[in-house]
Amino acid sequence: MHSIKAVRGSFFDIAHLVRHPDALEQAARFIDDGVMIIEAGKIRALHTWEAGRHHVPPSVPLSHFPGKLIVPGFIDCHVHYPQTEMIGAWGSQLLDWLNHYTFPTESQYHCADHAAAMSDFFLQELLRNGTTSALVFATVHAASVEALFTAALQRNMRVIAGKVMMDQHAPAALLETPAQSERDTRRLIERWHNTGRLGYALTPRFAPTSSPQLLSVVGALRREYPDVWLQTHLSENPQEVAWVKQLYPERAGYLDVYHHYGLTGHKSVFAHCLHLEDAEWQCLAATRSAIAFCPTSNLFLGSGLFNLQKSWDAGVAVGMGSDVGAGTTFNALETLAEAYKVAQLQHYRLSVYEAFYHATLGAAQALALDDVIGNFAVGKEADMVILDPAATPLQRLRQQNGKDIHERLFALMMLGDDRNIYQTLIQGEVAWQRQPG
Repeated sequence: MHSIKAVRGSFFDIAHLVRHPDALEQAARFIDDGVMIIEAGKIRALHTWEAGRHHVPPSVPLSHFPGKLIVPGFIDCHVHYPQTEMIGAWGSQLLDWLNHYTFPTESQYHCADHAAAMSDFFLQELLRNGTTSALVFATVHAASVEALFTAALQRNMRVIAGKVMMDQHAPAALLETPAQSERDTRRLIERWHNTGRLGYALTPRFAPTSSPQLLSVVGALRREYPDVWLQTHLSENPQEVAWVKQLYPERAGYLDVYHHYGLTGHKSVFAHCLHLEDAEWQCLAATRSAIAFCPTSNLFLGSGLFNLQKSWDAGVAVGMGSDVGAGTTFNALETLAEAYKVAQLQHYRLSVYEAFYHATLGAAQALALDDVIGNFAVGKEADMVILDPAATPLQRLRQQNGKDIHERLFALMMLGDDRNIYQTLIQGEVAWQRQPG
């Protein structure tokens, strides 16, 4: 392993955070022939080849990727690793789907060997699809978190995850008491948070499976460990929203349940957010909470359409989520293609620059990690994906007819899938590579 290495190719990223989508075209950076110098897993420099070639000593290994496109590693802001094995389960909306498919599948994760095998499979799927960082739900079992973190640490991946916290309205085998939940969660935080590139997320599944006593425990842990993340679900399905109002009639709405217990705020990520009221948008913005937009899941379960325009108007950070297993793909390109269609149905013009922003730098901002990942700024961790824009005959034809980078990127996004992932690099080291043939 070399401490210093260089990568030559075409680079695309979003150079800085923006507050309005109209600013993304100027923030987009494309270097047709560039060279990146990586030292100790971090980006030391990014130049055009002409300007940078003299900064690459002959002793430094140079990897050259002609015809490829190098982008920051994709960031998945919401995914359930135990649901990998039930992806594509037919015929239900959210609440029935949980009872028929999710809970029976998750009940297997008390077994450390099963959790370890599925953790390996899950992380390989992320890497095979160019995803280098993720915010992940495990199950209620501590063993499920131990297995995932162990596997992620071996791969040096930036993974944030947590044990599901759940004490009502689920099968008995998946329920815990608030005291058990607190004990197991505290032990996991103490063992894993900030180990390597790992982070811990407090993970109450959602308000209906959380008693007031459990939510009080989550809030107390949040105060005790203020630098951990929090992840949960919010306003995914109209029946779910109505159920929360029945369970918590004293609260002003679904988000107010979480807000009351101190669960909103910086490093809090709420998945879905399809049926928010105006006051809830305002609360998310005021507390610097973030949203995970999960288009393939929202379409698959018939949950609704996420309103990107409202997120910009309110000033709420948004990152893309695959939401496997209700989501139907690990692949960020396919997820972004569905996001484009969701926007089209609402007469919102989603540019490819905005789409890539939500999967890279914008997602990093949603996870409060934009100081370390998300683009190719000097000093950031060198997580990146080498994309092959011409992975199929149709894509090759379409790329030849693309008149500029926006058009070629858009075609890649709309036609792309796992076949376009040529290499995935974690801190400059090859973590996955497409096999020839």
